[in-house]
Amino acid sequence: MSKIEEITKAVESGKSNIIEGLLAEAINGGADPADVLNNGLIKGMNEVGKKFQKGEAFVPEMLMAARAMKLGMEILKPKLAGKPKTTLGKCIIGTVHGDLHDIGKNLVAIMIESSGFEIIDLGADVSVDKFISTIKDNADVKVVALSCLLTTTMPAMKETAEAIKTCGVAGVKVIIGGAPVSKDFADKIGADGYSPDAASAGELAKKLCA
Repeated sequence: MSKIEEITKAVESGKSNIIEGLLAEAINGGADPADVLNNGLIKGMNEVGKKFQKGEAFVPEMLMAARAMKLGMEILKPKLAGKPKTTLGKCIIGTVHGDLHDIGKNLVAIMIESSGFEIIDLGADVSVDKFISTIKDNADVKVVALSCLLTTTMPAMKETAEAIKTCGVAGVKVIIGGAPVSKDFADKIGADGYSPDAASAGELAKKLCA
């Protein structure tokens, strides 16, 4: 098994404690940092996503894998600096105003990033104005992902989606997710897509931007 394959397996199994050592061995052995990122870290996270969709992995496994991948990406960032990076565009993500939940949102951010987008994570309890100003301040925003976990914050999601659609920036796709929302709700508020789980969010974002 190659060192990059070992990194993939380490991410899949959520072994954050061995990621740093494996990355050092791979880089010192001459591996290209971009190859380590794409075929090691990201591939491992995508494999967990596939298992999640099949019911072979669950949220705790996803969280452990995400932690391992994020650690690996932080280590790799300085080694990737200056290298041309091809992305599908920027994705702004946040939990809507009044909702402080962010575990699901964090997983979605990881999966969308794994699909090739540059992520701008606004965190939780994000105001409509913050979403709009961030869209206007960043060129090449392709997708805005809205999350909520409370039924009481569904109106805030509706308000945010409608504001994005009328903010004067063309071509921005809005996707939504979270326990209380559905495909019907997405259609009702004018969103471009709905993802039932983190694993499928990356695929949805890519499909909308194809």
